[in-house]
Amino acid sequence: MPAPAGPVRHGSGGSDDADVIVVGAGPAGATTAYHLARSGLDVLLLEKSSFPRDKICGDGLTPRAVRQLVRMGVDTSAPGWIRNKGLRIVGGGMRLHLPWPELASYPDYGLVRTRNDFDHLLARRAAEAGARLREHTNVTGPVVDERTGHVVGVRARPVDERGRRAGETRTHRARLVVAADGTSSRLSTALGIHKRDDRPMAVAVRTYYDSPRHDDDWMESWLELWADRDDTGRGGKVLLPGYGWIFGTGNGTSNVGLGITDTSAAFGRVDYKDMLRRWVAQTPPEWGFNEQNRTAEIRSAALPMGFNRQPHYSRGLLLVGDAGGMVNPFNGEGIDYAMEAAHLAATVIADALSRDVSGQERVLQGYPAALKHEHGGYFTLGRIFVRLIGDPRIMRIATNHGLPRPRLMKFTLKLLANLTDHRDGDAYDRVINALTRLAPAA
Repeated sequence: MPAPAGPVRHGSGGSDDADVIVVGAGPAGATTAYHLARSGLDVLLLEKSSFPRDKICGDGLTPRAVRQLVRMGVDTSAPGWIRNKGLRIVGGGMRLHLPWPELASYPDYGLVRTRNDFDHLLARRAAEAGARLREHTNVTGPVVDERTGHVVGVRARPVDERGRRAGETRTHRARLVVAADGTSSRLSTALGIHKRDDRPMAVAVRTYYDSPRHDDDWMESWLELWADRDDTGRGGKVLLPGYGWIFGTGNGTSNVGLGITDTSAAFGRVDYKDMLRRWVAQTPPEWGFNEQNRTAEIRSAALPMGFNRQPHYSRGLLLVGDAGGMVNPFNGEGIDYAMEAAHLAATVIADALSRDVSGQERVLQGYPAALKHEHGGYFTLGRIFVRLIGDPRIMRIATNHGLPRPRLMKFTLKLLANLTDHRDGDAYDRVINALTRLAPAA
């Protein structure tokens, strides 16, 4: 059984307890904490690092993420936001510009902002809304009620800038805990909620270069990433399932990176950092993508796709963002789905904590059901997609024969970015929406 009903209220900002504890103050955790605090709940937001801090990411935000920012009252016209018109695709000897679709459901622009700034901004929004943000706080595990088996808090200890222990472990109690603690999700694994092997994974590699392209108002994707035969065991060069990106950050640098899914025979055998260097060496010299202009390390991160950890609610613990594998298999986006799940989780939690004990579990079980209803079919289609493009022959056909067809590419952009209207949409929207409804939920 969950903890007794009734909100926890504290007059001191230094209290160890709260109505809800959110672990991790990235986009998933900060957005959850923001909406929970706005609903009047006492929220403790725990982050092991301190802001500002970097995360490995492309820094690009599609209109899905923009919609969530607007709902949080973020002024995306303020300095620091780089607005873009759509996607520029390079491949098959072509450069194709695909504007973001004009829809009732989403804005018609995307954004770029470095994670160093972006995550800090969202954490501040959560704190301004009333969440109690504690940085340099490393959560080491859940507190589980021995009688009920439910999570009733977390154990955490202070750490220094290098992540080294800087104090004694303390217990923080709450009626519910949100795991927004990333791909490894220590809280989830402690409850036996492990990653699923039947879901795709990808790796992303990224760095920054000083470049005159820093103020580009298009997000650029290169569809032809090649591996040598020594990487794959195949003859000649092999076209890989993934893409390279160039996103101008507006601060004098471009975010340059690539992503590869695990459906390729080369996955895990390729030196991705070397592949990035070889790819950018093919770009025009005037763009400045060379070692002399590189301003950051080449770093990599795993992308957990297609709900690769389930269930998203169990025994007082809700999973949000990368902790629940909420990355789109079609294009590697995770921020928008993390923020959408965060909004949903906060709504469900506020509803649940308004009920008596007998009604809370019923409400909380609606969270994973709602996620499956919203994205389950679409993520299933994404899993099929990444399996198909894992075959270099299909990847080559898609690149060489798909790009020259503008109508097909318009449809493809809507499908890959998951940008459709569910009411009064065009023919493309109706086809995509029908496919997602028919596909089994992930």
